[in-house]
Amino acid sequence: MNPVLSPTAILPVYGNPTLAFARGEGCYVWSEDGRRYLDFGSGIAVCSLGHCHPHLVRTLQDQAATLWHCSNIYRIPLQERLAKRLVDASFADYAFFSNSGAEAIEATIKITRKYHDETGNPDRWRIITVNGAFHGRTMTCISAAGNPKYLKGFTPVVDGFDHVAFGNLNELRAAITDNTAGIMIEPIQGEGGIRASSMDYLKQLRTICDEFGLLLIFDEIQCGMGRTGKLFAHEWAGITPDVLATAKGIGGGFPIGATLVTKKAAAGMNQGVHGTTFGGNPLAMAVGNAVLDVMMAPGFFDKVTQVGRRLHTMLTNIVAQHRSVFEEVRGSGLILGLKCVLPNTDVIIALQEAGLLTIGAADNVIRIIPPLIIDETHIAEAADIFDKVAKALVGKSTQEKVA
Repeated sequence: MNPVLSPTAILPVYGNPTLAFARGEGCYVWSEDGRRYLDFGSGIAVCSLGHCHPHLVRTLQDQAATLWHCSNIYRIPLQERLAKRLVDASFADYAFFSNSGAEAIEATIKITRKYHDETGNPDRWRIITVNGAFHGRTMTCISAAGNPKYLKGFTPVVDGFDHVAFGNLNELRAAITDNTAGIMIEPIQGEGGIRASSMDYLKQLRTICDEFGLLLIFDEIQCGMGRTGKLFAHEWAGITPDVLATAKGIGGGFPIGATLVTKKAAAGMNQGVHGTTFGGNPLAMAVGNAVLDVMMAPGFFDKVTQVGRRLHTMLTNIVAQHRSVFEEVRGSGLILGLKCVLPNTDVIIALQEAGLLTIGAADNVIRIIPPLIIDETHIAEAADIFDKVAKALVGKSTQEKVA
């Protein structure tokens, strides 16, 4: 029998969770006591194809028995294949692989600064970001987002970022100086409360970057990899960035980050300028290719779009029926949010106790980011749970007021 480690051996940054899972399959996970939960959190949008997808399992097992790691000192054909597939399916000319979203963001920042240095403008090194953003947990990433919640205790912040209001183009234009190198934004904010940029806003960002010679950087770590019904969320706006960071769903549960970049923006990114030990290893690349095998199959994204609309309709109905619990539905595709009237933490706990897993977000929002493989039966099951939980919460609230 394996020894059970005391929770006190883990750095206490995750609170004190009590629920532990023993296995997963498809859109469900089972706790250690055998109870089944419908997973509409997907490990924070990571398990894009659900749990233990047969194709991913077979690929991982085969590669694990073949070659795990060899470092980027050598050619890695599986990495070359995944890079080519991502480039062919996107705006990019190159891909760089890492192990996490934060590393992918770090690469976008280095690429942006290097581009301006290489093109004779070394004083252009600052990046404009928007309030409510979340770009990762490294010192540079929390400084880029500028959220006081994540900066407390970690000052001084890393310099180089100017923060403006989300969606305010006038404020953004006013923030541009001779030192501005680029603009970085999530097309749909995840941690920030499932706030979606309008298509016109994204188009205007492209126009502004072209006007001032800036690089446009999209953080699609959470909203990319098919979650909106296209490979990347910005595609709906009909524009392209210069650099893009993605992660989470690209590995279906295996840690992979990717930075995509145009040839123009990659100026100066020559041998030795950047690198990674683990990123792009054969084991990770085999899984990443397996994820693309499923996602790029004909009709996959169309189904995500259709199911996303049905889920949105269901949640809209839930809001209409329970105005004292829920205020509005946000997002698109399968990256949706419910803004709550009651504390979102109370609702999340109640949903979990009823067998539905969701994730919290800022602005009192519940993130609903299920596997991209959900169908009508999962939506119906979730609707039933939402309805029962909302009724129970209203009843409890009424009783507490009477008491």
